[in-house]
Amino acid sequence: MRRHLAYPLVGGALAAILAVPAAVPAAAEPGPRRSPAVREFGNGPERNNTAGPVLKQRLGADLDRYPWDLQRGYPRRTTLAEPPENPSDASIRLGLTPYHAIAPKLNELQRRSDRISVEVIGRSHQGRELYLVTVTAPESGAQARAQAAMRAEIENDPARAARDPRIRRAYKAPVFINNNIHGNEWEGTDAALRTIERLATANDAQTRDLLSRTRLYFNVTANPDGRVGNTRANGAGFDMNRDFITASQPEVRSMRQVMIDTQPVVMLDLHGYVNGTLVEPTTPPHGQNYEYDLFIKNAYANGLGMEAAIKALGYTPDKDGVDPPQIPFRDWQEGWDDWPPIFTPQYAPFHGAVASHTIEIPLRVNNADYTGLPVEELRRRSRINTDIAAAAMAATLSFVRERGPQLVADQIEMFRRGAAGEPSKQVPEGIVPGFGPEDVYNTTFPRAYVIPAGTGQRSAPAAARLVDHLIANDVRVQRATKAFRLGGRTYPAGSYVVDMHQPKRGMANVLLEAGADISPRVDSMYDISGWSLSHLWGATVDPIQNGDLKGVKARQVSAAGPAGAVPSSGDLALRLDDPKEVSALNDLLGQGVEATWSGDGSVRIPASARAAAETVADRYGVRFARAAGAGGGEPLRKLRVAAAGSADDVFSLQEMGFTVTPVSTATLNAGFDWSEVDVLYVSSGLNHGQLNAQARRALDAFLAEGGVVARGATGASFNAAAGLLTATAVAGRSDANGTVSVVNGNGPITGGSAPYSFVYSPRWFTGLGSEVTVEQRFAGQGPLIAGHWRANADGTGGPEAARNQATVVRGVDERGAAVVLFGTEPLFRNHPKGLFPQVARSLFWTATTADDD
Repeated sequence: MRRHLAYPLVGGALAAILAVPAAVPAAAEPGPRRSPAVREFGNGPERNNTAGPVLKQRLGADLDRYPWDLQRGYPRRTTLAEPPENPSDASIRLGLTPYHAIAPKLNELQRRSDRISVEVIGRSHQGRELYLVTVTAPESGAQARAQAAMRAEIENDPARAARDPRIRRAYKAPVFINNNIHGNEWEGTDAALRTIERLATANDAQTRDLLSRTRLYFNVTANPDGRVGNTRANGAGFDMNRDFITASQPEVRSMRQVMIDTQPVVMLDLHGYVNGTLVEPTTPPHGQNYEYDLFIKNAYANGLGMEAAIKALGYTPDKDGVDPPQIPFRDWQEGWDDWPPIFTPQYAPFHGAVASHTIEIPLRVNNADYTGLPVEELRRRSRINTDIAAAAMAATLSFVRERGPQLVADQIEMFRRGAAGEPSKQVPEGIVPGFGPEDVYNTTFPRAYVIPAGTGQRSAPAAARLVDHLIANDVRVQRATKAFRLGGRTYPAGSYVVDMHQPKRGMANVLLEAGADISPRVDSMYDISGWSLSHLWGATVDPIQNGDLKGVKARQVSAAGPAGAVPSSGDLALRLDDPKEVSALNDLLGQGVEATWSGDGSVRIPASARAAAETVADRYGVRFARAAGAGGGEPLRKLRVAAAGSADDVFSLQEMGFTVTPVSTATLNAGFDWSEVDVLYVSSGLNHGQLNAQARRALDAFLAEGGVVARGATGASFNAAAGLLTATAVAGRSDANGTVSVVNGNGPITGGSAPYSFVYSPRWFTGLGSEVTVEQRFAGQGPLIAGHWRANADGTGGPEAARNQATVVRGVDERGAAVVLFGTEPLFRNHPKGLFPQVARSLFWTATTADDD
């Protein structure tokens, strides 16, 4: 029978100060894992991100150029600008700290204590400052430089660091506590402020000892836009706890840089609301690129400590409505996994965290409860939630105080394995109670990845983007100075090499590997299960399984090299194979440059616009070719798109330079001017059956001369209800997702695209009318490459049923509307960059084709 790992919390003054009990009672024996019957889920200036790895290598001699000013000691008293009072801040109703009160509080704490330092690490989408609070014992400049040098040694020379007595004796274990990434899950911020204040002022021996041997970093509110506005998402409409692979949002890029710069051994992320409090570690499947033996022993021990601290607060179901905490690893069978690194605590281990946790505090105060419950009840719940969040923080600090040297040693070992290129370690069963074969996930690390230059690269802009993204994630990338041969192929100078003998090889591999089909191993996943940048970002990437890199002449780079080019004479051709190329085209169209649509996924620019083309080639890193033939084609203009879509759809369309007007059923029913629209994009928020008569007449008039691009369930329903293309949409299992193999046609939408796509709740089209042309099909083999896709209980909706089925189609209906239907997810969360041009081409094709008719 499974048992808890016993872990005593620190007793005495620190425990009293942080409202954590001095002793923890022995834990009861757990039963077998169970699937939860009912779970409550909470609706629950950027840095230079290209410099980290190179500068870390030079840290000892070049401290003045490190991303943070590490020559300065602590405290660093930064006087924060204090925002004007905002009486509509959503936190106020809950009796919590409004955003405008945080800066004054931190300014006051900096005046009172020499342990508190505050820095602004970035701004939110709407421009609010993001505050990072560092709590540690005072350090001189020399001491701060010594800490920076030791941190760099841990990553850059882990074998030496493992032997270095200075690190064992003097290195301060870093801890990162992230709060309020979901804006309407508030209380982590208030628990952090409480914890910071108590640490700032306590003078007992244990607090002094903790702060002399740790640095504690608190991101006070990761989502001030959502905190103020009572939204889960940030001001751009993004769930930022799904964005860590893509880092589309400025707040996420700031958090990413904090993790790179501080290299935490332990990380907490405070959320809500699950009753009883959910304390990670997670259920299977476990991310196959982690050093999971190092992770699980620490994460489970800290989880047990947090559970005990929360129980010791004394809240009960009968008295307070608070159920006992639950640890998914121990208590659940599946459904709360750590497979994708899109979540903050699942991303942090790739930067050295050997324990990281989501904490879901118990009592719901958001959504309908926020408006439906009395203020007194909301504030009672928020007080309890804040107590529980603070207890989780206090338990973690006690854990780090006791285990700090071992946690640092485990981080060193994680980096050492990567640098040495050791195989993925098989975690022994029973490493912690309950760890069995269902928990074991491994991968095979290749020797290297090559991102080719020259003719072997399908998209130079995509390759440059990928290289910059890898570097931003602290992956080391080299660029070949001479041609070389590797893996049986010859690569030209200028090709990029990711040597997988590097400390953060897990980060490199989780981004670049194809992934795995985990459908046979679990029935339920919490979120996405496949995401390969090699397959979805548009660049050619070659995994090299074996080979000797000694003959590769290359140097490490801090950014991709220039990719733009324009031929010296003749008309210009620009293929739309990458979103940067779409942005460049829209830039030119916005300047009034004449361009013609060639119908094969490319456009023609006249020689007279060469100067403008040179400017955008440099701006976007795109390559123009010399146009062949005599010209012709349909003239283009910068399109005006009415988009009934999700926030990520709208964001991605705007990112490519389209002029976008968001619309919905309500917008159209209120009276909408279609004269300013070229194409209608539909993926959510538009129900044809709910349009009033006037709105329907106006829409029908537009459809007689406009275009439609539709995606997903809403798009398919709109197509059927509006009587557009003759096509029956067939739904796959609703939670199916991942990267898939596809076969592209030679038409204007997918011609020349890579043979991969991404699906979430996939769809395909049958019963096609004579007016319909298939642009893309699911492959006959598979089609799932990586992710999770099972059939429904009745056998329908699985990948077998999708084989060879049409998943992107186009056509012109009898009234003249040009229509493209997608069963894939080409703009999903702003992530699959290589698929964006399919949507852009669809917009141009529908606009020009509808104009023709």
